[in-house]
Amino acid sequence: MTAHGASREALAAARERLDALTDSTSVDAARLADELAAVTALLDREVSLRRVLTDPAQSGDAKAELAGRLLSGQVGGETVDLVSGMVRSRWSQPRDLVDVLEELASIADLTAAQKAGTLDNVEDELFRFGRIVSSNTELRAALTDRAAGAQAKRDLLHRLLGGRAEAVTERLVERLVAQPRGRSLEAGLESLSKLAAERRDRLVAVVTSAVPLSDRQKQRLGAALAKLYGRQMHLNLDVDPEVLGGIRVQVGDEIINGGIADRLEDANRRMAG
Repeated sequence: MTAHGASREALAAARERLDALTDSTSVDAARLADELAAVTALLDREVSLRRVLTDPAQSGDAKAELAGRLLSGQVGGETVDLVSGMVRSRWSQPRDLVDVLEELASIADLTAAQKAGTLDNVEDELFRFGRIVSSNTELRAALTDRAAGAQAKRDLLHRLLGGRAEAVTERLVERLVAQPRGRSLEAGLESLSKLAAERRDRLVAVVTSAVPLSDRQKQRLGAALAKLYGRQMHLNLDVDPEVLGGIRVQVGDEIINGGIADRLEDANRRMAG
């Protein structure tokens, strides 16, 4: 999420506390993710409660005590401690607390994938699912239909992804579809992809080529982009025969068009200069 003012500081502190928790081998990151998602859903529904928990006129201790009373026995102690610490922080607006809770739930799930050695698979599956959704209007309509119940959407996703994708991927997409919270499905999937990339401190390059790239081409392109941007690069690959110049690379807001060899040579020249 894009946080401003006090919420930016609260987000940074919450992420640090989450990292400290999930670094412990005794903490089940997947369970923590589910519990944070449940708290997110609660505060998304209960507008008055989130206003109380972010009220700058109330002391941090009072808000933490309230959160503890509400959540104790409903979620684990780690979740209670994390949420209690969050409500002690100052927030620019009440909704920011819910947005950060949702982000922490996603990060916890991605951390579980990282610990299990499946984070690369999750990144690729999120990207591929996004491409499927954008190219299939009927599927997108079914997953975003406001008249359809959340359970019906979960059942559809399970038929699509169950046994074909990592469990973390299925959980992340299911939460996004069941609780979009005003976002488009595409924006939510893009946000998840960015969070996944951050777990390895690397950028995501969306590479669209006229023909599939060979392993050697992928390695050369990845290495050149990593040198150019000074960060490890994860390549999300797509094929579109109509792409101009043979290849299109998007890193954040920057779009690069041109042939593979030309782009590699240009990257090398920029590095040398």
